[in-house]
Amino acid sequence: MARWARPALSAFRPWGPAGWRSLYTEVTDVLGEGHQGPSPGRTDMVATSLWGVKKAPCAVELAVLNSGITGGRRPISFSASASSIFGSGGNSKKEKLLLQDIAELIQARACQRVVVMVGAGISTPSGIPDFRSPRSGLYSNLQQYDLPYPEAIFELTFFSHNPKPFFTLAKELYLRSYRPNVIHYFLRLLHDKGLLLRLYTQNIDGLERVSGIPASKLVEAHGSFASATCTVCRRPFPGKDIWADVTVDRIPRCPVCTGVVKPDIVFFGEALPQRFLMHVVDFPMADLLLILGTSLEVEPFASLSEAVQSSVPRLLINRDLVGPFAWRPRSRDVVQLGDVVHGVERLVELLGWTEELQDLIQQETEKLNRRDR
Repeated sequence: MARWARPALSAFRPWGPAGWRSLYTEVTDVLGEGHQGPSPGRTDMVATSLWGVKKAPCAVELAVLNSGITGGRRPISFSASASSIFGSGGNSKKEKLLLQDIAELIQARACQRVVVMVGAGISTPSGIPDFRSPRSGLYSNLQQYDLPYPEAIFELTFFSHNPKPFFTLAKELYLRSYRPNVIHYFLRLLHDKGLLLRLYTQNIDGLERVSGIPASKLVEAHGSFASATCTVCRRPFPGKDIWADVTVDRIPRCPVCTGVVKPDIVFFGEALPQRFLMHVVDFPMADLLLILGTSLEVEPFASLSEAVQSSVPRLLINRDLVGPFAWRPRSRDVVQLGDVVHGVERLVELLGWTEELQDLIQQETEKLNRRDR
């Protein structure tokens, strides 16, 4: 999927200053006027810095931005390492942060603009296979679709020639009615508590939406099944309109021009959704970056992990040490390796949210049970 990187970069270039002002308007509509963020003038500067990117294939070089976030927080008492973030510990030496320190910062409302990045690892506990794991990954189990190579199922050229394998896979995923797990509901709880600035997901399963996180808080970087588009006349359709055909093994077609209607999933070689450009505003504003269940291999999504300011803590909860956490760690990085569910549950425990999370899961599970009857 690294082949997405160069098309994504070229997709940014048509966005002149007027486009960036439009993005700024959309962002302020979502965040509200009370949030600090780049002014329309600053978006012109951001656009210039993006077009002048030198570190290919990275699609972001956003460290030049300052968040403009000011104080207004109530007095708090941190552990020695956590207090070093804000220079209140009296010790100039930067101590290594721990998971407990991140929990203390959240509890004290010192981190109120949390940006989250997630990958397939948060959906595998729901039974959805990831792409690359040997034997259990999606790419290892596509022989039944008669593909020249596994990645072809997400390539436009192959889809244009033979869309049936993709829709066969889509039907299989759809009919299994996967449900959110404890990780999704932890992220929902972040939103309910007013702490989630934005959730950036690589997943196309839509479980973030199912968990109750509103679309305004989501950036589905690789698209989703929530909408679809005719590949010929580009007429848009609600995603639900295609499933009547897909579930009976028919290729969904446009009622106007008879072109194949493709879900708005980002295939190899396609530009990322325009909404992905919200990272230009979100990441400079973040005061905590949380990364869950991703290999940080797919560009330009992976490079966002370096787009927050160097003073901002980054927490990785993941099976393996990945990306810049392995080859360019920062002093305020926190890493919780192993099972992602266990890592999230440990953070929830340190936050004192265990009972709240259990209540939310029970409440939402009952809703889904009523829906599926």
